[in-house]
Amino acid sequence: MTDENRKAFEQLAIDAGIPTNETSLNTKLAEITEDAGLGINNDSNVSPFWRFVRAAVTVPVLWLINFMIDHVLTQAFVKTATGTFLEWHAWAVNLVRKAAVKAQGQLQFSRTDTSVALQIPMGTVVRSTPINGVTYRLVTTADALMAPGESSVVVPVTAQASGAAHNLGAGYYILLDVPIAGVTVTNLSDWLLVPGANEETDDELRLRIRNQYSAINQWHTDAVYRAIIADFAGVGTGNIFFEHDAPRGPGTANAYVLLDIGNPSAQFIADIQSVITDDGNHGHGDDLQVFAMPETSNDLTCDLWFVANTSTADKTQLLAAVEDVIRAAFRENTDYQPTLVYPWSLFSFSQLAREIQELFPAIQNIDFSLPQITSQMDIPRLGTLTVQEAA
Repeated sequence: MTDENRKAFEQLAIDAGIPTNETSLNTKLAEITEDAGLGINNDSNVSPFWRFVRAAVTVPVLWLINFMIDHVLTQAFVKTATGTFLEWHAWAVNLVRKAAVKAQGQLQFSRTDTSVALQIPMGTVVRSTPINGVTYRLVTTADALMAPGESSVVVPVTAQASGAAHNLGAGYYILLDVPIAGVTVTNLSDWLLVPGANEETDDELRLRIRNQYSAINQWHTDAVYRAIIADFAGVGTGNIFFEHDAPRGPGTANAYVLLDIGNPSAQFIADIQSVITDDGNHGHGDDLQVFAMPETSNDLTCDLWFVANTSTADKTQLLAAVEDVIRAAFRENTDYQPTLVYPWSLFSFSQLAREIQELFPAIQNIDFSLPQITSQMDIPRLGTLTVQEAA
């Protein structure tokens, strides 16, 4: 609980006439004693009577009052409630905390020798290139066969563990735990069919509860559609954007979905659309179409200057790490936490440069080929990215 919230709850108690510190409580007890006509021969602060009162009354009562302020009042409001107490608030508006989910998708296996059949067995493990020392793994969930003459096959996969961190951008999953001669593998841009998700945090659940108060009438307003879409794993309440200007005529609107990391596949968007349209979750005459957030492609070059005496090996590691940080800013991984690109915003590369230099003091200066990116109803993505030592 923040100091500001604590002061607000304490003021609630004060306004209700409840003493909140030893001085005010002792004053209140003295008033009660006087009103009761209780005569005390020794009325000094160090008298046996008042020492007994402080031990038997003041300390326990103050503990109860502070418990009420710090815990009871805190958990009584959606804004400040946490954990199980927040889940009870969610239950009151017919919501439950979203559980963690494993990412599901598909990888493309390719080969050079197509003269014979080749089977990719179920259980084949594909791992990502390391990102900030962390490696992510996907496991194939079905046998796949490349017949003679076929050079590639698409294979379904599931992440080994739950979490949004597995929703990596295109090109990260390229390493086989057990190499297969002549076979390469990668995740294409539309590989992610079901986004992985962490267990919903208190802040995320709090946003859905707040939206639910607007959606409770069940008229088909933004809040109702936002509640339906945000019920899908991996989609946050703040990552749903609406276009209201009747793109297909009166009664029409678009909803654009963004993931914290990775790109939603066409199948994932179709699943959301099906819940709205096929399951009857739309108003009379409504025409709400769901889309992935439109993307803009940005080619970027980053030149780095290193402090004196930086070794060649350290430079190589820093170049790779800076590339991962930049990709994290463009929502391709979550292993670094720079400022993210957003729709309807200005993304500053000078800010990104400061964040990189704070992470890696061995980098003396950074120069980006773009000064900034201004987005509208779109999300900036990376086209080509080159990270290099300045000439």
